[in-house]
Amino acid sequence: MNDTDKGSKAYLFSIVLVAVLGGLLFGYDTAVISGAEKGLQAFFMGASDFVYTDAWHGITSSSALIGCIIGSAISGFFASRLGRKKSLFMAGIMFFLSALGSYWPEFLFFDYGKPSYSLLIAFNFYRVLGGVGVGLASAICPMYIAEIAPSNIRGTLVSWNQFAIIFGQLVVYFVNFLILGDNINPVIKAVEGVNQIINPGEAAWTIETGWRLMFVSEAVPAGLFTLLVLLVPETPRYLAMVGKDEKALFVLSRINGMSQAKIILNEIKATAEEKTEKLFTYGWTVIFVGIMLSVFQQAVGINAVLYFAPRIFESMGMGNPMVQTVFMGVVNILFTLLAIFTVERVGRKPLLICGSIGMAIGALGVALSNAVAGLPVVVPVVSIMIYSASFMFSWGPICWVLIAEIFPNTIRGGAVAIAVAFQWIFNFIVSSTFLPMYNMSAGDMGEKFGHMFVYGLYAVICVLAALFVWKMVPETKGKTLEDMTNLWKKNKK
Repeated sequence: MNDTDKGSKAYLFSIVLVAVLGGLLFGYDTAVISGAEKGLQAFFMGASDFVYTDAWHGITSSSALIGCIIGSAISGFFASRLGRKKSLFMAGIMFFLSALGSYWPEFLFFDYGKPSYSLLIAFNFYRVLGGVGVGLASAICPMYIAEIAPSNIRGTLVSWNQFAIIFGQLVVYFVNFLILGDNINPVIKAVEGVNQIINPGEAAWTIETGWRLMFVSEAVPAGLFTLLVLLVPETPRYLAMVGKDEKALFVLSRINGMSQAKIILNEIKATAEEKTEKLFTYGWTVIFVGIMLSVFQQAVGINAVLYFAPRIFESMGMGNPMVQTVFMGVVNILFTLLAIFTVERVGRKPLLICGSIGMAIGALGVALSNAVAGLPVVVPVVSIMIYSASFMFSWGPICWVLIAEIFPNTIRGGAVAIAVAFQWIFNFIVSSTFLPMYNMSAGDMGEKFGHMFVYGLYAVICVLAALFVWKMVPETKGKTLEDMTNLWKKNKK
């Protein structure tokens, strides 16, 4: 058989690889702040026209999340009006401009190296711009892959997007490490309630230059992604919905072969006759399920653990918490691969339910370690590893798979945008509430009460997540995207 009859897996994988690079940028952009934030804080502490407080630093460190919420919220509009490909191209441009602007926020308007309130606003503008790119990519990359991929390997290919996110975070940790080299981060301590830099001369390079190089390092993968997106096709589902059947058939035939492409195109056309259907055309249940998948993915608390891993391991008595953090990163990669290679055999629901139970056990183990005195330190360390690993083979990748494939064709753009916006909103809520809860004190337990409370709460939410999946989430393994339209029409409520 020739490629016209059989289709080309190499062509399919090359397209998916470009989309997955968007996931890598997602991870890279959200994690780059971890290495740059201390130098950035020390730089703006040198401003003479305002006091750069911890509150300001908290806003600056998380300002990209504001952009993520905006980007995911508008992704449906862009995906439906401009198409999936052009929307990814716009995300790439935003990544690139954000990297350059964060490196040189003084561009055109300010004196280089002179911190000020206005410069802080400019810097945060560029970080929010990058966050908008992350928000677009987080919604549209899995959507693009799902609409390109054949149904029998769609879950596997979409799962690679989550792998790329985690891998992007590890890449930027390593890049930040290389950029820092033999230089040191500034030591900042509160003296009589006011933050001060201890021995600023020793960290001068990091304060002046180091954080800039960390941000601009993203320009390399961002530029590559933006250029490569120009070479991939628009998805056949979108092409069919805007009446470009010949182009849709061409793309489908290159992936699936001509005979199968004609069958798939007819199925797409049967479910895409009304491309402007209203969001609740298929009832409220499908939208509710999509939103709650996103809510539970964040409410189980995983990002609080990932963002504050060194602090958590330090509180457990670890001598060098970065060693455990790196080890956890490796474990995360391995268990994400487990999901990739089992999602089409085991199915979406079993992985989500097993992962929820595993996370509940891990979180409960950490909670009990703080409630019961005298347990060896290995107990909470292993428990947190179980918690993290369980997320990585379940809610991490599988949530993205389901969000990409569960919605009918004609409402997918808007429905995915809403679901992913809720994901970023709850990411912000969980991340901002973790430390206050974690540091709560009560009676003789002191701060251990907060440690027990927060992980006990996450354990309960994990159990609720398992029940939700069992009762409300349909299994989508082996089903075409067009099958989902028929499923929700049948079950419309």
